[in-house]
Amino acid sequence: MDTRLYINGEWKTAEKGTFPVINPANGEKIGTAADGGKKETKEAVEAAEDAFKSWSALTAQERAGYLKEMYRLMMEKKDELGELITEEMGKPLQEAKGEVQYAASFLEWFAEEGKRVYGKTVPASSAEKRMMVIQQPVGVVGAITPWNFPQAMITRKVAPALASGCTVVLKPGEDTPFSAVKFAEICEEAGLPKGVFNLVSGQEASEIGGELMENEAVRKITFTGSTEVGRLLMKQGSEQIKKLSLELGGHAPVIVLDDADVDKAVQGSIASKFRNAGQTCVCGNRIYVQEGIYDEFIEKFKTEAEQLNVGDGFEDSVDIGPLINQGGYEKVDRHVKDALDKGAELVCGGEGFEENGAYFYKPTVLKNITHEMVIMEEETFGPVAPVQKISSDEEGVRLANSSPYGLASYFFTENLSRGMKVAEGLEYGIVGWNDGVPSAPQAPFGGWKQSGIGREGGSEGIEPFLETKYISMGV
Repeated sequence: MDTRLYINGEWKTAEKGTFPVINPANGEKIGTAADGGKKETKEAVEAAEDAFKSWSALTAQERAGYLKEMYRLMMEKKDELGELITEEMGKPLQEAKGEVQYAASFLEWFAEEGKRVYGKTVPASSAEKRMMVIQQPVGVVGAITPWNFPQAMITRKVAPALASGCTVVLKPGEDTPFSAVKFAEICEEAGLPKGVFNLVSGQEASEIGGELMENEAVRKITFTGSTEVGRLLMKQGSEQIKKLSLELGGHAPVIVLDDADVDKAVQGSIASKFRNAGQTCVCGNRIYVQEGIYDEFIEKFKTEAEQLNVGDGFEDSVDIGPLINQGGYEKVDRHVKDALDKGAELVCGGEGFEENGAYFYKPTVLKNITHEMVIMEEETFGPVAPVQKISSDEEGVRLANSSPYGLASYFFTENLSRGMKVAEGLEYGIVGWNDGVPSAPQAPFGGWKQSGIGREGGSEGIEPFLETKYISMGV
């Protein structure tokens, strides 16, 4: 597969040429992607700025028609898109197809949500005035997405932007540009007007991102990635007071209280921890289990973890695919070794392997964990579950909140009163109560503290792409 940039409704080559895209499951090159830079990004912004005038003038109903057609096309191509995700970033095929369905759901949701951007009238301060408030689209949006959900992270940003009347320039993760190209093809096939959606792939994120940040025509940046890059974007955005939505790193805790349904807690924790080989920002990264059920939980968790198969995501029996690259593998291995050196006990797993330039790590469970270990302070982004013993609800919540991150958290209890206190006490934007997979298009996704700014999904998901205008009229 060899791809080009998509700018102003046309497929274009990049001045710098192309770069290779590698299958992380076997180290083989699967094609080349256009290596765009500052020049092409500027061209894309200009196209988006020109298209904004006519796109924002359409009715919400008219824009919804395009989004619904994009939804239909994405669902029609579900198998093809799922296979491409597995080839580009490695997750098991069924999981990849599930991502496509999840991605498409944002197109469907925001096609309808765009029709519900309401204004209001305000009681006037005098009989000679009338006051009203309206919502209008921000303008050109720069969207920067990661590799781990190469379709869903696009639609979660692009769908509300388009529904609100904004136009978009997308910079996808350099490891997974082909999924973004397929999305651009869907936009084209759906008849989206020229310049409304533009794609600039490239290896130099700072070059493309730098133009998006410096260009005054870009009124809004929406980014998913590391907290370190998020901080940099905030600094750069301060020059123009640019609007930012940041979905950043996480270090999700899982709390299992002693009245929990242990089997339900194990299944929920497995689903959270090992999805996408642990390479998601909402994976359960640290598990706190109350002492009365600690041993039972560990034994059952071990049994389930040992049944997970590691390998190429195209194989039917595989549950856990490869890590994205060598750097990801080395971080996981470093976290495990640090924990073992500091007194952790290996329950299962604890080792990885490399095959033909591809990196895999066995599902790993560690016990006798303390917060002196790096794995409890840093996001691992791999299939490793450290389990720490706690004595009370209060201790669990305190340890959970000890992180500077506040994206997702999980807990398990069958007691309503107890659960409400834990849910209210957790300093996280997302809380899964007896639920290891809480994400849904109709619900707001985002974090507290250093996990970001803004929300994606839900009725809240369209708000970052709108400006509020107050109109006071003399009569």
